[in-house]
Amino acid sequence: MLKASAVREMTTEELNNKLADLKNELFNLRFQHSTSQLDNPMRIVEVKKDIARIKTILREKELTANK
Repeated sequence: MLKASAVREMTTEELNNKLADLKNELFNLRFQHSTSQLDNPMRIVEVKKDIARIKTILREKELTANK
């Protein structure tokens, strides 16, 4: 799980790359879940929260850049 303080230190490019990785991981987790091969279903929840955390920080950076 990502900490918000660690996410804030990343550059926008790093955040976008991490977001793409997490979306890919979420897809794979959902696929494993549908085929009953997922060991830890809570990982889906963690990845969703990490995605939301990154999107929030990206939005904050976008708003501060526009001021």
